[in-house]
Amino acid sequence: MCGIFGIASVSALAESRCLLEALTDRLQHRGPDERGSYLDDTVFLGHRRLSIIDLRGGRQPMTACDGRYVIVYNGELYNFREVRAALENRGL
Repeated sequence: MCGIFGIASVSALAESRCLLEALTDRLQHRGPDERGSYLDDTVFLGHRRLSIIDLRGGRQPMTACDGRYVIVYNGELYNFREVRAALENRGL
């Protein structure tokens, strides 16, 4: 299982990105393969990845094409082949 760290209302901590990154790195035992983070005025999202199926893809945090949404999550889309085909058929 991957490691996920997040904190809302980070305005007071925004200057301490190093601290937030260090807190994310404390989860290395949950995800030794990759790391990622996102910081804006209101939220910090940190992710440590354990690669099992998609060894080259799956970078997180994930951002919507328009940049409006950012997520980190731990989960497996068991029907990913069907979802991918449906999205490709829609031109996405």
